[in-house]
Amino acid sequence: MIVGGGLRRATRRGVRLLRADDPETGWLVRIVLSALLVWAWLYLTPPGAGVRPVLAAALACWVLFLVTDSRWPRLARGALALVTLSASTVAGVPDDASALIFVYAGLFTFVLLPRMPMAAILTLTGGVIAVLSVVLWFSGRGPTAMLTQPALIAVLVLFSLHRREYRLRAEQTALLLEQTSRTQQAQARAAALDERTRIARELHDVLAHSLGALGVQLAVAEAQLGEQGDVVGATERIRRARRLANDGLTEARAAVAALRTDVPPLPRALGDLVAGFRADHAATITLRTEGSPRNLPSGAEVSLLRTAREALTNAARHAPGAPVNVALDYRGPRTRLIVDNPAPDPAATRPGPGGHGLTGARERIALVGGTLEAGVVDGAWRVTAEVPS
Repeated sequence: MIVGGGLRRATRRGVRLLRADDPETGWLVRIVLSALLVWAWLYLTPPGAGVRPVLAAALACWVLFLVTDSRWPRLARGALALVTLSASTVAGVPDDASALIFVYAGLFTFVLLPRMPMAAILTLTGGVIAVLSVVLWFSGRGPTAMLTQPALIAVLVLFSLHRREYRLRAEQTALLLEQTSRTQQAQARAAALDERTRIARELHDVLAHSLGALGVQLAVAEAQLGEQGDVVGATERIRRARRLANDGLTEARAAVAALRTDVPPLPRALGDLVAGFRADHAATITLRTEGSPRNLPSGAEVSLLRTAREALTNAARHAPGAPVNVALDYRGPRTRLIVDNPAPDPAATRPGPGGHGLTGARERIALVGGTLEAGVVDGAWRVTAEVPS
């Protein structure tokens, strides 16, 4: 059981190492090449002609490369270059394939090493071809061998350079994608922090305004009851305080809801708002959406939703029971929200841009680059808000 468990752990570790290994220059490739070089030195090297000692020195340089590659890369590169050059000095010996195996293995590995300078690659390739050509000439191999062997080396180097360029581009693309992802994440975090800061500021303003006004109304009511005995006036003050408390609670809930990640899209949130007002005030409220809905910045959606809430609140307060029309228009370069309800007496309708609620809504709309207008149009009180799409 213990032996089997250890074997399984070793197998899993080996599989993880193989998956993480470089398929061209990693340890698996180097182990295979090392076994190939040892086999070539033992079984393919011809007797005599001084080939075996030269390849033994090349094999020692290969081992030096394997040992020093991780800690002393310059020494490792020099050892690998010696493997290739030393093997090329005996690659022209007739009936010998072992030296060429050393040349190809060393040159292939040298070209594919990470961050290998192009000048070093070209220098080593030129040196190997020059040495090999001279050896072939003195060995009397003939023009066919003198053309074939350097051509094969040139093809090997060109293939390796192509793989090297492909790897470099893939690494650069992966690095660029990673940097882009990090930048987008940083921008998203910054935008989320800005949005939360803005909502926290609005929540503070809402609570400060509501609680301050609420305190004033209660203080006046207390004075009317304690000093003047004015029950009617105190009752009216308490009613105003209750309305202020309700309005402040509504605004606070909206600000808190904006911090959640499950806030619905604007058309659905607007539909929920209209349904709630329709049920609470027993009023006829119609909602229509024109154009194709599109995603807006969260600040713009929250501002439009709060504008709609303020307009519906004003309609229920100043024209109770009157029908209200809500329109969300996505056509054109700007998204428009229109809320209107008939005014029973347009001459007596509140003039100007509206009360404190609409003033706050106008400020919020302005912060996201939009505009808000409120007033009497064709006998109806209309609130129109626009934000950039």
